[in-house]
Amino acid sequence: MPRARMSNDIFVIANMSGGPDWQWRTGTGAPSHVFDQPTRVYFVRPISYTRQQPSRVWPAPGLRLTCRLESSQWSAQCCPHYGCTRGELRRGAMTMKDLNSLLVFSKVAEASSFSEAARRLKMPISTVSRRVGELENQLGVRLLDRSTRHLRLTDLGAEVFELARHTAEVSEAVDNIISNRISDVSGTLRLCAPPSISDSLIVPVVSAFQAAYPNVRVQVFVTERIVDQIAEDVDIALKVGVFTDPALVARKLLTYRHQVVASPAYLATCEPPKTPRDLLAHRLFAFSFWRPNYSWSFIHSNGRDAETLSFHPAIAMNDYAGLVVALLEGCGIGELPPIVQPELLHQGLLVEVMPEWHLPVFDLTIAHLRDRYLPRQVRVFKEFASQMVPSLFDSLPV
Repeated sequence: MPRARMSNDIFVIANMSGGPDWQWRTGTGAPSHVFDQPTRVYFVRPISYTRQQPSRVWPAPGLRLTCRLESSQWSAQCCPHYGCTRGELRRGAMTMKDLNSLLVFSKVAEASSFSEAARRLKMPISTVSRRVGELENQLGVRLLDRSTRHLRLTDLGAEVFELARHTAEVSEAVDNIISNRISDVSGTLRLCAPPSISDSLIVPVVSAFQAAYPNVRVQVFVTERIVDQIAEDVDIALKVGVFTDPALVARKLLTYRHQVVASPAYLATCEPPKTPRDLLAHRLFAFSFWRPNYSWSFIHSNGRDAETLSFHPAIAMNDYAGLVVALLEGCGIGELPPIVQPELLHQGLLVEVMPEWHLPVFDLTIAHLRDRYLPRQVRVFKEFASQMVPSLFDSLPV
């Protein structure tokens, strides 16, 4: 059985008499294949064809039919007229561009005006005119008779308009179905976040998000390590620090500097430090993990003076929540991000030490994979968090 050729010298004629054989012919008109299944197949290229029993040979304009040749699935778009034809045999269905052109043509026909159709479609008139011209070129027929004052459908244009009008109605119905579906955001969101901000940031944002979108389930993975978002199937992550991963797309949510803090009770028992070097006379707490040595880099608010302090922490812990407890107990001095329990400084339970000496500035970003499709719940959460997170913290130190 020969394979159908994707060339410009092929067209198809269907026997509409109801017989068992369906025959396609080459441009020479010589039979070259007979279908033994009652599959309707039509033209595939521009030809001049003598009409014979038109009501029986050609179906309604624009009808798309499918046939199977050997193991390959092909589809053919029917000619809008049973005389002079133009079309193509190809895999798949009409392209979105074809459908868009039909929709544009239907609006022009309804309005009897390119300018009015352009206004309704919110398109430039030139775009509307080009789309209709492309549709006419594709079909190989004139759909509209144009003059300086009038716009009139041709006989073929009237037939195509009937189909295009229904296509527009179907398109609007599909849009409504999709709109109703995506308005109900649902699914699972897998979020990764650094430690110690669950109470001040993660829980408030996730709770508010689920109040707005109750059908989204949220799984939060709290860790300080760098997470492989592909291997660990993380949809979106909150990250602190310098962002350099080219595989991720990041948006900055917050900018802030850490603060050196202590409790008023502790400072009442000693001479408060005035310079970084003075800190060496105090018990110092650091966010660290299995590191015997630690350092803080300071820059003065004058922008000129800088100093790096290396020390052995009295308490080193990779959990700011634990360090907060030690600070509140009046056990020493430590550094703390302002997004970790910010109410402690607002209420005066902790105070900043050496406020004119500043630790480095950090960014909190929200990131997702660059080349991965984002489900709707992930996209919605990204926008939701981007708007809400900055509102949780007033006047962060920088």
